[in-house]
Amino acid sequence: MKLIKQITDLNKAINKENELGFVPTMGSLHKGHEFLIKVSKKICKKTLVSIFVNPTQFNNKDDYKTYPRNLSEDLKILKRLKVDFVYLPTVNQIYNNKKLPKITLRKSQKVLCAKFRKGHFEGVLNVLNRFVKLLSPKKMFMGEKDHQQYFLVRDLIEKNYKTKVYLCKTIRNSNSLALSSRNKLLNKADFKTSGLIACKLIKLRSSLCTKNNHDSIGSKKSQELIKKTKRSLIKKFNIKIEYLECRNLINLSTDLHNKPFKLFVSYYLNNVRLIDNF
Repeated sequence: MKLIKQITDLNKAINKENELGFVPTMGSLHKGHEFLIKVSKKICKKTLVSIFVNPTQFNNKDDYKTYPRNLSEDLKILKRLKVDFVYLPTVNQIYNNKKLPKITLRKSQKVLCAKFRKGHFEGVLNVLNRFVKLLSPKKMFMGEKDHQQYFLVRDLIEKNYKTKVYLCKTIRNSNSLALSSRNKLLNKADFKTSGLIACKLIKLRSSLCTKNNHDSIGSKKSQELIKKTKRSLIKKFNIKIEYLECRNLINLSTDLHNKPFKLFVSYYLNNVRLIDNF
């Protein structure tokens, strides 16, 4: 495993790598990250993992400060996985290129998390645009839990570069909670609660798709079931739900007629914001 901290060393290391797999992370690695890395190692000749807590994607300064960090443990995991390259850039290294155009979202894209986290995805797209320009990876790997992020990143990266963005399945805990670095901010009681919420939402998704429901997913009956579940979750678990809604997987619109879809959720459990999709 080669640890890289300087761009000059990065250029030397990957200059001749034409089949490079790229797994961007903000550290505090978990089994979900490990799965992305294993897929990259299986498909690509060499794999580079970046650890960079990107300040521009945090719309809340306190959230940036409290984001879980554990570099020493992360490096142990990456060494065990036999990652080829680990890149640990500074903020100045990533943002020293002032010539890259400013990225903005279209009105139609400002849904789900983009509606509630102003500037978040602009920051994500900005940093990944810079990483891909710097690394020129053949493939980049992202998790399905952050499906909206994948959707926006794929459109930007595949349109402007020769990089293919791969979507990998969500890895869950035994209690059905999707793995996330933010889970480390949950206490034991909240961790248990989040698992119960995930199970109820999985059940809701199943109910929306049941063969006995002859109405379309976007029907009034289905919408009432979603609203009823939302009210029940708020009352039972004392959570704040930002959104709980179905979106199609083609353009993330609410047009669900004969289209594949997912149930998307974002909620606060005490002060921890969790997202998921089913």
